[in-house]
Amino acid sequence: MSRLERWSVWLSAILTSVTGIGLFWAKYLIDNTDPWSVVNHPFQPWLLKAHVLTAPLLIFAVGLIAVKHVWHHYREGLAWGRKSGIVTALSIVPMVLSGYLIQVVTHLGWLRAMAYAHIAFGVVFAAGLAVHQMLVRRRALANHRIVAPRADREIFAGTR
Repeated sequence: MSRLERWSVWLSAILTSVTGIGLFWAKYLIDNTDPWSVVNHPFQPWLLKAHVLTAPLLIFAVGLIAVKHVWHHYREGLAWGRKSGIVTALSIVPMVLSGYLIQVVTHLGWLRAMAYAHIAFGVVFAAGLAVHQMLVRRRALANHRIVAPRADREIFAGTR
């Protein structure tokens, strides 16, 4: 994955996750003291707008890496990071679909179901991406620790 692709995925995922968590907090965790108010917190409409604007960036970033990274690694059968990568990749479709349906569904029961699904798959996606990155970093550090001492021994072998 190129540096641009990596940064676009991470930046868009962080922005979308932060605005989604903020929206969840403002909508579901704040008690509304005004019975006539439609919003629970003054930031709620702004968080919703920010979330709706950052989510397409995440979809675009995931599209950037879909063939070169996701599909390529899946087809090659790479073992490390495979489960977390598959969970993350598979959670994208229902997360995006439920996010779009939230904007167009009018029936209250379906709207509530789409909201719950969107929140659940959003959490799975964010956690899966974090675990995937942690596993990849751990593997990279382990490879570095294994390779570096051997290389040092070979370089300094002639000087002893």
